[in-house]
Amino acid sequence: MLSHTDIWNAIDNLAKKNGLSASGLAKKAGLSSTLFNPSKRVSAKRKRWPSTESIAAILQATATSLDDFLALANPNSPQQTKIPFLSTKDVRGGDVFDEETGEPNRAKWDQMLLPVASDPAAFALEVAGKSLEPLFSDGTILIISPKEKPRRMDIVALRTRSGDLIVRKLGREGGQKIELLGETADAPPVTYARQDVLWMHRVLWASL
Repeated sequence: MLSHTDIWNAIDNLAKKNGLSASGLAKKAGLSSTLFNPSKRVSAKRKRWPSTESIAAILQATATSLDDFLALANPNSPQQTKIPFLSTKDVRGGDVFDEETGEPNRAKWDQMLLPVASDPAAFALEVAGKSLEPLFSDGTILIISPKEKPRRMDIVALRTRSGDLIVRKLGREGGQKIELLGETADAPPVTYARQDVLWMHRVLWASL
């Protein structure tokens, strides 16, 4: 249950997130500039709570969801951000990636909530079917980072110019070729010419 302090913390943190003071946030929402002043929060007789109407106004003015607002109530709780989300079965269809950067074309993707990632360009793919077995099974969610440089033995997602998405452990990487390890320990590695690869990103995390 949110306390009186939690609600006022959320308002203060929302103001800071938008580069405003509490008074500036109130003005942005079309409210009295003194509405959120510290002196308005506690009287000699009782605690004063912000009205639901004033909270609705600041959420609308800052395009903030109620979930995001409540997350701001406790500064020690992990904040969440929305990242692009798509099933692997939809990767081949349409222009879902920017072919130059390898980052998602966000207009083509859904979204999912995730604790703040170090890479603002991170995106999520949900494995569909058996295409990535035995490494990952149907329903596994992969968090992929275009900004994190892959290293040998990291799991990477690689996209070829023909549109294929391959997820494997990285073997050797050179100026002309990229080697991915086999699907199983006894399977031979697979080599791709650099010119045939659109992008290769590191897989940061995978759900069980």
